[in-house]
Amino acid sequence: MDKKATKHREERDSWHEKSRDSASKRNELNAGTRELLVQVQEQKALRDQLNEVVREKKAIRQKTSDEVKKIRSAIQPADEQGDDKGRHRKKGRPETLVGLKKKLQRLEREFETQAKGPKAEKKAQDEMRQIAKKIQQFENEQKNLEDSDELRAALDKNNKAFEELQEAADKAQQAHDNMIQWSNEVESQRSEAEQAHRELRKCQREADNQHHLYIVSLRCLHSIQEMIRAIRAAESGETQRPQAREEVQDLMSKLLAGDTLSTDELMQLQRYD
Repeated sequence: MDKKATKHREERDSWHEKSRDSASKRNELNAGTRELLVQVQEQKALRDQLNEVVREKKAIRQKTSDEVKKIRSAIQPADEQGDDKGRHRKKGRPETLVGLKKKLQRLEREFETQAKGPKAEKKAQDEMRQIAKKIQQFENEQKNLEDSDELRAALDKNNKAFEELQEAADKAQQAHDNMIQWSNEVESQRSEAEQAHRELRKCQREADNQHHLYIVSLRCLHSIQEMIRAIRAAESGETQRPQAREEVQDLMSKLLAGDTLSTDELMQLQRYD
């Protein structure tokens, strides 16, 4: 019975040690979770501030883009603005630089791959020369547009507004990514903390069970010792049954009454024989 009591006591102490480890791990994870939550809130606030900056930069960019369009419209040649005397074809659509280049490439392919008579060849060559001349006019007009001081200034403002918008958007996205990353880390640590708490509760239950068995073993041990004393007294012919030491008897009375004893007091009960 003494060995059994010792076994339950040692197992109880082992579960208490595991309980302390689980409690320490849980508390550490909860503390880390609280710190991460602060960072998540900070990144969320930063992201919201930067999103407001992005909206402001978008408005500025839109304003500078409208200014560029306005200047280009004011200095654009009449034939590019839809004048009936300008470069128009069927369905009322004006010619474009891209469209003219594609048409020239198509005519050049046809000229190289399809056999033509002298008159057809001359007609095709004249048409290609006219298209090439129009392309050159388009490119010259475009160059003149870009040489405008007012337009260059407007384009510079527009480009600067775009760069500032992109920078603000990148910062806002980074803050959002950080918030998501740390939010995921919060969930992960919360899950680990919950697992550590469940482990703590399990260790506490096991420790309580082993402590209960330890107390039962002490009671049995005390009863056996009482019977041994009675047997020895009978064998020696004593008429009065010997009693346990007063302090031990008091401790056992407290234990039987359901009082809580300290570890030293419990050890004193187990050492008594």
